[in-house]
Amino acid sequence: MRVCVALFTADLRLHDNPVLQAALRDAERVVPLFVVDTGIRRTGFAVPNRAAFLADSLADLDAALRERGGRLVVRVGDVVEETCRVAAETGAEVVHLAGGVSRYAVRREERLRAELAGDRRELRVHDASLTAVPPGALTPAGSGKDHFAVFTPYFRRWESFSVRRVLPAPDAVRVPDVRSAGLPGARSLAPGSPSPGLPAGGESEARRRLRDWLSGPLSAYDERHDDLAADATSRLSPYLHFGCLSPAELLHRARAQDNAGAHAFVRQLAWREFHHQVLAARPDAADHDYRPRHDRWRRAPKETEAWRDGRTGYPVVDAAMRQLRHEGWMPGRARLLAASFLAKTLYVDWRVGARHFLDLLVDGDVANNQLNWQWAAGTGTDTRPNRLLNPLVQARRFDPDGEYVRRWLPELRHLDARAVHRLPRLDDADRAGLDYPAPIVDLEAAAARFRAGRGVD
Repeated sequence: MRVCVALFTADLRLHDNPVLQAALRDAERVVPLFVVDTGIRRTGFAVPNRAAFLADSLADLDAALRERGGRLVVRVGDVVEETCRVAAETGAEVVHLAGGVSRYAVRREERLRAELAGDRRELRVHDASLTAVPPGALTPAGSGKDHFAVFTPYFRRWESFSVRRVLPAPDAVRVPDVRSAGLPGARSLAPGSPSPGLPAGGESEARRRLRDWLSGPLSAYDERHDDLAADATSRLSPYLHFGCLSPAELLHRARAQDNAGAHAFVRQLAWREFHHQVLAARPDAADHDYRPRHDRWRRAPKETEAWRDGRTGYPVVDAAMRQLRHEGWMPGRARLLAASFLAKTLYVDWRVGARHFLDLLVDGDVANNQLNWQWAAGTGTDTRPNRLLNPLVQARRFDPDGEYVRRWLPELRHLDARAVHRLPRLDDADRAGLDYPAPIVDLEAAAARFRAGRGVD
């Protein structure tokens, strides 16, 4: 009886899962394996929000496998050691794995391949599982470069790439007799309490949200996705991060809509894949400037703490940071405003902000978080690296009625839109009686400081 191992990592789903389908084709019995990686804790990546979402997702995956006659096999420890141990215990000749792009994932894959080969076993990596287009599949023609450094030419090539077909969920999964630990709870994965507004994890919830998104809101995405008060984005990013939802399936189903909203949404999916191919080629971009600007970053602990707490005195920035703390998530426009304020207005190293986001974001993804922060800081792939986003202008443009601000700043709910947007310009006498801080920085002085620090006119 031939046995294979399907090693789940960031692909916690049954629908359109190349790793699981390949294992089922290869063998009569399959071990659907998830290893609670104790090494993740040492990296600081195990945080309460993602731990809670992961626990939900594993429970949902186990339930779906049991409906098909199988179960999720859970081990705790080093991923390579535990996977090799399971392979030896079951006599599995092949382990299937989704290819990752972070340094951690690449090193794990290299170690696993070497250890399995030493036991005369094989590792098969599937590169079109975590992204629709495999990282590295597209490179600039005739340039000799190993990745695209600018989004627009990447997007043109990505649009024409033939994405693999969507795979069905299996009807049955037969699992050999093998020991399993119990499903982990959130607190066993990371100490601490998750954000109170955290969404539920798992493929079942992902597919429910996908149906809701495709049934109507998607068609208006082009017009409404930057409207902060409208909450008109898909909120599918956590499910993509954990692989509860297939990026290939999402791309196919969005393209099938063929309207302006769908086209704009597909472009955002391409940004996600663009960042994955950058990190695959430049893994050091996770913590080093992709394009160094020789910045003289400030150490501003009090201002940074005010930014973290949503007490900068700029309402739209503070609303974004309060939403992040409450939900473990915020829309793309809010992320950009918050990141730009820290990295350019306060002129604090982008890595400080990226770390804070990773501490809270349920969709905290090394490729997208770090490279979006670099884009906001002007050290990444932005073709206009020295642009400055004025939070007052941005607030009037993307929250004109002040609804988003009042939603997340209860101390300002009694103010109308005009008053909310004028707050940072009021003097101390005019703000008397408000439980809201004066601005921690003058925007004109901050812009001058940024230009001087970066050495631009």
